[in-house]
Amino acid sequence: MSAIDLYNRPSSDFNAKVERAIALLREQAALHPKLTQASSVGAEDMVVTHLIHLAGIEASVFVLETGKLHAETLAVIPQIEQRYATSVRVFRPRQEAVVHFVRKNGEDAMYRSIELRKACCDLRKMEPLSRALEGHDGWITGLRREQSNARADVAEVVQEPARVKVSPLVDWTWGDVWHFIATHHLPYNALHDRFFPSIGCEPCTRAISVGEDFRAGRWWWEQESAKECGLHVQPEASPLVSSLERTSA
Repeated sequence: MSAIDLYNRPSSDFNAKVERAIALLREQAALHPKLTQASSVGAEDMVVTHLIHLAGIEASVFVLETGKLHAETLAVIPQIEQRYATSVRVFRPRQEAVVHFVRKNGEDAMYRSIELRKACCDLRKMEPLSRALEGHDGWITGLRREQSNARADVAEVVQEPARVKVSPLVDWTWGDVWHFIATHHLPYNALHDRFFPSIGCEPCTRAISVGEDFRAGRWWWEQESAKECGLHVQPEASPLVSSLERTSA
């Protein structure tokens, strides 16, 4: 059974959510013309890429190729490029930094301590992210409040020190995501068909079982409070109220 068969369950207000997401993207593109999408090529990000297309805005797409991604994840990148006639920007970690880290700590360092796992995330994700965001005044993500407790209060628009972060799917359900994928016949990571709802690096991701939390397969050996790599942890950032929210309040 495919992920579409399992999860295609839209909310009653699904159409309104789509309209809201498109309007938000257009609004933010008018305010911040140098936008880029951070894509993990997971289900949410495939939806966001297509919403950008439907909104008709200019926004590049980038992927952080950590050197530890699944083959199934990498296989989606050319599908994006073919569908949208665009080039996905791929950012890799500094090779010398990876070699030094592995020589010092081993290939399995992420399993030995939270500190080492986060150090691995820093060099494979955070440093490439800083390069990916250079020259942009905003970035678009596929964050949803339903994904985890740590993301339960995520805002649609957050002003970070250097740029704005836009998350058009914050109130979408997992069923909404898959209904959109099915409706628009979007390509998606084959791992989703094998019970991988949240997909990161291969050593740090596993399939989940019935009843487990959405992100239970990410860094499963750690406590729930530690399960972020740093990409979306910005305590100094402040949420903004968009004009759409003001007019609909």
